[in-house]
Amino acid sequence: MWVYPPELTPAEGERLTEVIKDWAVAHGLTVRPPPAVIAAEADPAGILATAVPVTLFPSPFPEVCFNQAVAVQKAYNELYAAISRDEEFLAQIVKDIGDSDDFITELWKVHLRVKEEGYVQHKSLGLFRSDYMVHQDASGSTPQVKQVEFNTIASSFGGLSSQTSLLHNYLAATEYPLLGNPIQRGLLRLPPSGSIVGLAAGLRQAFVEYGPTTTGHGKCVVFLTQGGERNVFDQRHLEYELQRSEDPVVPVFRLPYAETLQHTRIADGAGRQLLYTPPHLPGRTFEVAVIYMRSGYGPSDYPDPSAWEARYHLERSAAIKCPTVLTQIAGTKKVQQVLATPETPSNPSVLGRFLRPSTTTSDDSTSASVISELAKTFTNIYPLDATTEAGLEARRIALDPARSQSYVLKPQREGGGNNVYRGAIPGFLRSTPEAHWPSHILMELITPPPVRNTILRNGALEHGGVICELGIYGTCLWDQRPGGAILRNEEAGYLLRTKGDKSEEGGVAAGFGCMDSVALA
Repeated sequence: MWVYPPELTPAEGERLTEVIKDWAVAHGLTVRPPPAVIAAEADPAGILATAVPVTLFPSPFPEVCFNQAVAVQKAYNELYAAISRDEEFLAQIVKDIGDSDDFITELWKVHLRVKEEGYVQHKSLGLFRSDYMVHQDASGSTPQVKQVEFNTIASSFGGLSSQTSLLHNYLAATEYPLLGNPIQRGLLRLPPSGSIVGLAAGLRQAFVEYGPTTTGHGKCVVFLTQGGERNVFDQRHLEYELQRSEDPVVPVFRLPYAETLQHTRIADGAGRQLLYTPPHLPGRTFEVAVIYMRSGYGPSDYPDPSAWEARYHLERSAAIKCPTVLTQIAGTKKVQQVLATPETPSNPSVLGRFLRPSTTTSDDSTSASVISELAKTFTNIYPLDATTEAGLEARRIALDPARSQSYVLKPQREGGGNNVYRGAIPGFLRSTPEAHWPSHILMELITPPPVRNTILRNGALEHGGVICELGIYGTCLWDQRPGGAILRNEEAGYLLRTKGDKSEEGGVAAGFGCMDSVALA
């Protein structure tokens, strides 16, 4: 009987460890080492890189679930583009979250300031990622993917995902057939991840759609980054792909978000073009066509009022934003909860508000089919307000030590490490002012089937049960005005992240998960 992944002897584990470490460094499947591995004082110039945590084998993933997630990505792209256009809906979302979440409140204030003077750029770019886990109940029914979250800002690991897919394909061709329990070449079905190419193509189209410059300067793309970014190589892969083509030439610059006001300015006149003078090229100025935000998604990026002024400065400019403030707010957990609210005779699904036949399909039946396929990916999510029956029932669940064991509590945050799980929920809420509860949502935990694998992390092997999370990337470029056209809508590759089955959080950059790829099962 064939067992997958196969059991390894110590010698086989050592061999794969050496092969993967070298391949990863040679192909940029790397991160800057964390302080736990290399102390900052041991690398003051920041010259070192280390292999990213990765599985030794691609994890088995049900083909029906993989295809289900891929099939709905373009519909999800269009859905979130439509949500970002609907200011009335988003205003209600911000109101429902309430003043207890200062971060969302401040984002909304940025939008209101720009709205008052008028937006000059109506095109909006989304590099999205919809994250899923496989759900299979105790009856052994057909597995389905259920959405964990939808990311509208800084959807990371597109660069490393493509490289992980290439790594596992390399191992399948060269190393797996030589194991004592061999995996014959061609036996594994390994779908490639084209996320580097797909995401870069979205950025390139936005660069083109920006149009010709009117300031006499050449155009560029600016990646807004965090200081001390460890996940720099993931971003670099997208930069290099953008610059691979000479038609058109796309100059790309990295700008720490904290230095935005120092190195950019708004051109004189009504056009409000964003001008960037690179600190290493003081005699050159570029007109910024696209701002790609790999920062600005959490409160830590806004330590003082000048950081919020920088966000306003960018938002009011003519550069195409990825994302706009409205698109970032569309990605909050509260929006996900409202979308997933079950339809009743007195409360129709809100999806029909955004996916109408006039904009999505040619007839009502097809539109209904799209909505049905999206709804199949939803899991049970509840508000924590004190006025609706759903909110009151969620409070009863969350405060019950037994019932809360099947749930996760999520704030309106990105980046990993923010959630509260299972039995920790009642104590967390009791220690939190009740006025802050509505800024969270309560999600029923997804129950994936058991999977085993081996993770290589910082040179050591970890064997055991794992949980896999699939992300499907999408690129969308649209006219932000009501009824505006969608200029691009593409699925753009996949990401598989894996963590030990005893870990609650799963972020790779946050130190919980690892990179993986799909073996269709």
